[in-house]
Amino acid sequence: MLKHIHPIAGTIGFLIILAFWTSTVGSELFGSVELITAVKRTIPWGFSILVPALAMTGLSGFRLAGGVSTGPIASKRRRMKFIAGNGLLVLAPSAFYLALLASHGAFDGRFYAVQAVELVAGAVNLALMALNMRDGLRLTGRLTRPRSEKCPAAPPLSG
Repeated sequence: MLKHIHPIAGTIGFLIILAFWTSTVGSELFGSVELITAVKRTIPWGFSILVPALAMTGLSGFRLAGGVSTGPIASKRRRMKFIAGNGLLVLAPSAFYLALLASHGAFDGRFYAVQAVELVAGAVNLALMALNMRDGLRLTGRLTRPRSEKCPAAPPLSG
């Protein structure tokens, strides 16, 4: 059961964060002030799905890994610690603060500074989550390593 819950919950979490990120960028580039406000006010509500999805991903991942603490599992654990810290210490507070500022129409330097931090932190989390997904697919055999990673030393050129 855990081997089904883990990838589903992880994918849901990844897609929600991707939706937050792309809706923020899209509304800023192509939207009105009303759309930007709506996006910023809606994102915190998405936490009601995101937080349980990420919690299920983490808990099921720890259970699936058992006592293994080397190789790709160790890499996934290190990344998850950073992803969780980034989410709790940077992304969630930023989302709530930006929602508050947007609700008051305060699209000033503070708003855009915090939003820049939020976008960078979100992109970092998406990249780290993608690496975790890749390693998970490799661990289950659903994804094989490219030939260049299997055999890093190229044969000598004859000539």
